[in-house]
Amino acid sequence: MASYKPTKIQVYPKLGEKVTQDTLYWKNYKAPVQINEFGAITKIDFSPVTPHNFAVTAFTRIHIYGPFSQKPIKAFTRFKETAYCGRFRSDGQLLVAGCNDSVVRLFDVGGKVELRMFKGHKKAVHVTDFTSDRYQILTGADDNTCRLWDIPNAAELNLYQEHKDYIRCGVTSKLNRDLFITGSYDHTVKLFDARMDKSVMTMDHGQPVESVLLYPSEGLLVSAGGRYVKVWDLLKGGQRLISLKNHHKTVTCLALSSNGQRLLSASLDRHVKVYNTTNYKVVHNFDYAAAILSLALAPDDESIVVGMTNSILSIKHRKSPEESKDLDGQQRRCPSYRAFVKGKNYLPKQDDYLVSKPVKLHLAKYDKQLKKFNVSKALDTALQKWNTTRKPEITVAVIKELDRRGTLKNALAGRDERWLSHFLNFLIGNVVDVRFAPVLMTVAEMILDIYQTFVGRSAVVDRQLVRLQDLLARELNYQKELLEVLGMLDTLFASSLPRKEVPCSGVGRSNGISQGETTASAPQLQAT
Repeated sequence: MASYKPTKIQVYPKLGEKVTQDTLYWKNYKAPVQINEFGAITKIDFSPVTPHNFAVTAFTRIHIYGPFSQKPIKAFTRFKETAYCGRFRSDGQLLVAGCNDSVVRLFDVGGKVELRMFKGHKKAVHVTDFTSDRYQILTGADDNTCRLWDIPNAAELNLYQEHKDYIRCGVTSKLNRDLFITGSYDHTVKLFDARMDKSVMTMDHGQPVESVLLYPSEGLLVSAGGRYVKVWDLLKGGQRLISLKNHHKTVTCLALSSNGQRLLSASLDRHVKVYNTTNYKVVHNFDYAAAILSLALAPDDESIVVGMTNSILSIKHRKSPEESKDLDGQQRRCPSYRAFVKGKNYLPKQDDYLVSKPVKLHLAKYDKQLKKFNVSKALDTALQKWNTTRKPEITVAVIKELDRRGTLKNALAGRDERWLSHFLNFLIGNVVDVRFAPVLMTVAEMILDIYQTFVGRSAVVDRQLVRLQDLLARELNYQKELLEVLGMLDTLFASSLPRKEVPCSGVGRSNGISQGETTASAPQLQAT
């Protein structure tokens, strides 16, 4: 007796999945290292100098981690209340941070105690940064003011009170020590010049501003707030170039790749989006376990560090070239794998007697029912929820096999209202899918033929039949419109092609008759 052949499940290409250079680049990271901090992580900042340590601001502490360390190599714990915005200076020797007690503290990265304390703000200081000359500090606070401080004298240099709400983000220019930008919950982003007593440019973001970012050329500015990420052209007076709305919740932080060609935005919706800075389309997406408050990229994109609301610090390190090789190649070098395949390629000699070992065939549940000719139970097994939602191709393959055997009508007949409702739901969800339409259209016709006498007896089934009818009507309209568009495109393509004359010797262009034939066939008139 011939052995049973399992149902062949056709493999379809995954819809919408494209492997691009960005996909390969941003997926080339190891599994994340997760570190539990003492509170929500509000700021992550990498040191500009090697070995590129990074400072993590969480609750009342600032921890400094090495590039590959899983424990802090240094900690600043002199804060009595929540610390904010710990940032390195461009030489990596000093670190500044704000605090909920309105005091700004300056630390020596190699020391333990603060070098300076800047007092003047009346509420929590959420924004700190160094100017490009390294001798001044920018701060912004919940008292709606931003200030410039002189580091050697610990004195206040400038005070600006233009914002009408909390100042929660800011950045200084790396090319000009007098320029800096602040973003506020009053929906505005302001550009200041320390040589002026007021702002020189104002941009309306339209939402409370959570983060601002300057491009390396400093001609473009990116602001994030609400669900929007907006790009502004500073060289054109703050003209808005584009507004992006790809997140479902508030965007909290921004980052730029090392080459400046990719923009990253993180949000409370637990996603990090990667944009191409040429056309600002999303080229990749990272998913995380909790809402994201802070994001930072190491130089050369060697690491992606994310801080979340659940106090978890997630660190992804880029794979080395050796680690990026195929996993199968690594397994073949493994001794256990060599022992497993030992003798597989051995060829018997002429005098050897080969004893074949029968291979046990493992069948799926629907194949077991088909083997027993239980066509109704086989269809029921294929219609289980996991198959219909995750693997509809399995259900379609079983239906196709039943149709090939000529038992599909028997499997569909004699069903109750509950089963029929479930099957119609499957049809509605997949009948317009181009992969399954040829099979499911036949099934839909069979269902209508079998149960046409029962129409009007069940309100649930009637509603689903109406939905199926509307769905097919819309699909037909789409197909007609697509055919019309296809006809228009064919006409445009045909008219755009250059016209070429076909040379035909001795043939007239008017009617295709040769000149000799014309002369011979024309009647000759004679004068009488």
